[in-house]
Amino acid sequence: MGAKLYVGNLSYNVTEERLQQHFAQYGSVVSARIITDKFSGRSKGFGFVEMSSEQEAEKATSALNGTDFEGRNIVVSEARPQAPRPSGGMGSGRPPRRDRY
Repeated sequence: MGAKLYVGNLSYNVTEERLQQHFAQYGSVVSARIITDKFSGRSKGFGFVEMSSEQEAEKATSALNGTDFEGRNIVVSEARPQAPRPSGGMGSGRPPRRDRY
C-alpha cells in the first residue's frame, strides 16, 4: 500500500496528468486526483497524489512542499483520513421533521 499526499494551493488550470508528471520525478505515482466542484466542475485548488511507497511520499513531500508549480507555491503534506459524514435524514445532519397532528 502506498502513501497518500494532500496537495494544496494548486492553480485552477492544473490537470491530473500534469500533477502526476510533476510527482513522478520522485517515485512511482499510483494515482493523482484533483478535487472539483460537483456543480461547476471547476477545480477547488487542491488534490491528492498517492505514491507507491512511504519513502517516495516522504521524498516528494520534502522536495515539493512550498515550491512553485504552475505559478503557485504548493502545499504538500500527508493526507489525513476523510472525516465521517453524518447520516440520516436528507443529509442535513438534523433529525427528521415530525408531522403535526
